[in-house]
Amino acid sequence: MSVGQGSHGVQAPPAGAQSAAGITYTTVDESYFEARRLKRHARVWSLWALGVGAVVSGHYSGWNLGLANGFGSMFFATIIIAIMYLGLTFSIAEMSPALPHTGGAYSFARTSMGPWAGYITGIAENIEFVLTPAVIVFFIGSYLSGIFETGPAYQPIYWIVCYAIFVGLNIVGVELSFKVTVTVTLLALACLVVFYLSVLFSGQYDFSRWALNMGPGGVELPEGNGPFLPMGIGGIFATMPFAVWLFLAIEQLPLAAEESHDPQRDMPKGIIAGILTLIASAFCVIFLNTGIAPGAMGYAKSTEPLLDGFRTLFGSDIAKILAAVAVIGLIASFHTIIFAFGRQIYSLSRAGYFPSFLSITHGQRKTPHVALITGAVLGLLVMMIIWFSLGADAGGSVIGGTLLNMAVAGAMLAYFMQGMSYIVLKRKFAHLHRPYVSPFGVAGAVICMVIAAVTLFFQFTDPVFQTAVIGVAVYYAVMMAYFLVHGRHKLILSPEEEFAVSKGEAEYRSY
Repeated sequence: MSVGQGSHGVQAPPAGAQSAAGITYTTVDESYFEARRLKRHARVWSLWALGVGAVVSGHYSGWNLGLANGFGSMFFATIIIAIMYLGLTFSIAEMSPALPHTGGAYSFARTSMGPWAGYITGIAENIEFVLTPAVIVFFIGSYLSGIFETGPAYQPIYWIVCYAIFVGLNIVGVELSFKVTVTVTLLALACLVVFYLSVLFSGQYDFSRWALNMGPGGVELPEGNGPFLPMGIGGIFATMPFAVWLFLAIEQLPLAAEESHDPQRDMPKGIIAGILTLIASAFCVIFLNTGIAPGAMGYAKSTEPLLDGFRTLFGSDIAKILAAVAVIGLIASFHTIIFAFGRQIYSLSRAGYFPSFLSITHGQRKTPHVALITGAVLGLLVMMIIWFSLGADAGGSVIGGTLLNMAVAGAMLAYFMQGMSYIVLKRKFAHLHRPYVSPFGVAGAVICMVIAAVTLFFQFTDPVFQTAVIGVAVYYAVMMAYFLVHGRHKLILSPEEEFAVSKGEAEYRSY
């Protein structure tokens, strides 16, 4: 069954019609949507795997950089960020079945607050979903370099090969894409479970000795038993962007709404099961990975903490075999977030916010192949420019740190806007049919917004992260200029726009 068709009985505005927000809709015929169809396939199990798979790489690499502020900072930051994600995921679990469109966060903001808010939210997610796979593939390259003992020159080769393989799998078809997603997600979780059990039964776990081997100011304590918060309360706030990496991208699930057989029933189940799975694994990894040698000080500088953990437990030779399996965790996220940026670019393009050719789908396979290739090229291009202009060491630091924080900054903006969307939908569209209602209600959305804003603020005030936030600001300036000059005059009544213009406005009038 194919989906993605446009107007269903709603009269499009005349070509060139101007709205109060300075938006112009362009009329299109049925052939426009015929060239942009998707195919339904996903059910609860696939959606759960898509959400967990998108995040699970953050349990392999990236989170550990937050240990530079001490274990206690990582622990409390993880609690705070987990609360934010509970507020976020339960809010989108309510919004997604009520607005079951591929646009996801853009659709929520568009319906509740208009085209400009939809575009602002869409750009934030675009930053997140294009840059996150770039960071993940950098970690994949680091793991592969450790396994095969190759030099830095091989890193770009690993990136190109990975992008080619997994963009290709996403283009082949949604059925194969979801089968791969389920398989690699289960294998990634199985690898983590093996690691957790190995730590517990190894006899090498010593929390005080290893997790607390950092003293005030970041000095190493050879015998451990240091303070829980060696950097004080401020260290918690500085660590929050890295704790985000333990959950980042679970919010991509609504992007699969038009490829789900029953999004109104299955989407809330998939989202909630996914976040609960991730919270359990997140606390296991920060306690168990850090509680063995080389401890918080060593893991804070590692690009492959799980591999280092396996080396501690089993020695270098066996660790290589296990690390080969561990790469699956990174692949799970890489594959699933490629799915996400493909759909995210597709939805904004189909509605005219991005150039419309980006939303054309494959004639036979009904996958957004142009959007997938475009997102991959953008991510790879950013990596290559950084790598070859700065060199391997400095380039690796920027990709693994600055790009990571750019992705987090984009996510925080998107989360803030989604929380606001939830609140406005509750107020303005009280009669909107909601198959699922969040038990946290408006309070959950407000908490999500507050924590997201605090995280973004501390990114901006920290000199280490300022470059990332400035990079996001520059991208925003360019994209907003494009929309102001060109994009806002080319919007199209895609399913997201049609809903907002027709049913959404009808709900508002009834209110």
